[in-house]
Amino acid sequence: MLCTALGIVLGVLVGLYALFELHYFLRMCLCVVSARFLKKRMHILDTGTVVGLCLTNDIDTLLYHMNNARYLREIDFARVDFYERTSLYRTIRSKGGSVVQGATTIRYRRFIRPFTRFTISSRIVYWDNQSIFMEHRFLGGTDGFIHCIALCRQRVMQCSVEDVMATLLKSGISLQNAPKKVPANTTSSTEFLEKVETGVGGGSVADMPSLSKPDLPPEVAKWLEWNDISSASLRNEC
Repeated sequence: MLCTALGIVLGVLVGLYALFELHYFLRMCLCVVSARFLKKRMHILDTGTVVGLCLTNDIDTLLYHMNNARYLREIDFARVDFYERTSLYRTIRSKGGSVVQGATTIRYRRFIRPFTRFTISSRIVYWDNQSIFMEHRFLGGTDGFIHCIALCRQRVMQCSVEDVMATLLKSGISLQNAPKKVPANTTSSTEFLEKVETGVGGGSVADMPSLSKPDLPPEVAKWLEWNDISSASLRNEC
């Protein structure tokens, strides 16, 4: 009886792995739980980091570096971590919107070898009324070298990005008449918000750092121009 039950369970697991990339879904769930319940929250303009490890199921057919396609997969996990810790996704949903990946460009600079640890840093570099632009960097675990850099366009539908970002920039605290610099004893906007809420370390609304929309980076401007040219070309072919 026990052998039969174990056989059924094993058969179900094999079937799930054959039909779905079960490891991907399990890891995604783990990322959501970890970001929501175990990690500290972040302000929307802070840089989030997640740590990864290149395993044997990540490597290329040449067996000595991470497969190029795996970088984008790892970015999925980093992005979910960022969404949860900044409340970006929940804020979009609360306003009746949804978000999808609109475009990605990625540049590889140096291999990530098997069994090598790396860190993915994620931050928002710009936004307009329809899209949020995020930059992801793969940093070497020992030397901090940028192995890879990716730029992603998150298309927000059925709500205004400006409205979403205005809500997250304030984080429930008024930024009116805020100074331009973070106080010297504060390392990030997240830390400052915690000081204001807890009253520890002398944080107050009057000392709130200025948190405003970043200027459009030149590389993002050129990338947007390329996207517009590509879209026009594809429309002409239809």
